[in-house]
Amino acid sequence: MLHTVAKLHYEADLSQVEIARRLNVSAATISRLLRRARDEGIVRIEIPDIATPEELNQRLVEALGLKQAAVVDAPEAGVMAALAAPVGNLLRDAGLKQDSVLAIGWGRAIREVIQAGLPGLPGVITVPATGGMQQSAAHFQINEFVRLAAEQMAGTPHFIHAPYLPSPETRDAFLSDPIIRENVALWERLDAALVGIGLTHTAEGPSSATPHEQALAHAAGDVVRHYFDVEGHALPWEGEDRLIAISPDQLRATPLVIGVAVSAGKVPAILGAVRAGLVNALVTDVRTAQAVLDSL
Repeated sequence: MLHTVAKLHYEADLSQVEIARRLNVSAATISRLLRRARDEGIVRIEIPDIATPEELNQRLVEALGLKQAAVVDAPEAGVMAALAAPVGNLLRDAGLKQDSVLAIGWGRAIREVIQAGLPGLPGVITVPATGGMQQSAAHFQINEFVRLAAEQMAGTPHFIHAPYLPSPETRDAFLSDPIIRENVALWERLDAALVGIGLTHTAEGPSSATPHEQALAHAAGDVVRHYFDVEGHALPWEGEDRLIAISPDQLRATPLVIGVAVSAGKVPAILGAVRAGLVNALVTDVRTAQAVLDSL
């Protein structure tokens, strides 16, 4: 009878009164039986330890070799906007000042963070991590992110208006323009970067995949269109030599590169980005942080 009472109460979620009525005994009898079930080990109540955001921060830094990590505990519905405060704290702690250079990437998380607001960092120069695309989607408006970030921080924006050119030769000609050359040269002296960690979307099967998609079949994700697998190995792709974007080596030379990403689906991309050396700081939520740690 102990098992029956325990199952009705803990699995079927019936109250003690409902069980008593069903078994034609008193509620006091059911209470005693439930107590015996716990005492005899038939029912074990366990409350799992939940790591705090601070504990997850430290575990991520140690497990991934990051310079910094910031984990927020926020409802899924508003989690991306909740990342803005820790991003701002990392930028402020980096000591960005007059003429410091901050590169900004694209993506939904970056858009949400900038819309939520960055701290005042007067005189900071903002520059896109890649040229602006001819795309209407809001999360691709990288030059607008650069403008808004500069406005919020009381800084100075610099813009680049083309991520791709028709040929490597056209790319070289584009980069010879004095204004473009001046803006792109900022990538050589970055103090910080704020980038999204993207997922790779390819065709369902090899028969329908383009050469570009086939090259990226094993990609875990990308940072400003630099693709990698989950181990961090670079994956070259058709058109990369026509790309106007900060290089992987320039990212690796940047003192602070904050990757912003949320969702368990991005765990391989986060791992690949860190292992590739394209980000050295991570801002995420507790669910994603735990999923990353569980995957190691």
